[in-house]
Amino acid sequence: MSESSKIKEHQNKLQKQYKQLIEDAYNFRQTDAALSDISEFRALKLLDKLNRLHFLSREPLQTVS
Repeated sequence: MSESSKIKEHQNKLQKQYKQLIEDAYNFRQTDAALSDISEFRALKLLDKLNRLHFLSREPLQTVS
């Protein structure tokens, strides 16, 4: 398995976790504000990881000669 496919697989896994945490934060908003805040904080940390992985997996720029 190539390095880029490993990164993509990890990105997909983190994306699913991020979506679940955002959904949980939204659902908890009416019943438990503290739990909602915790879920949102965890989602933001995952989003930061996703952005870093996206930076690593981007294609290098090709220069025109």
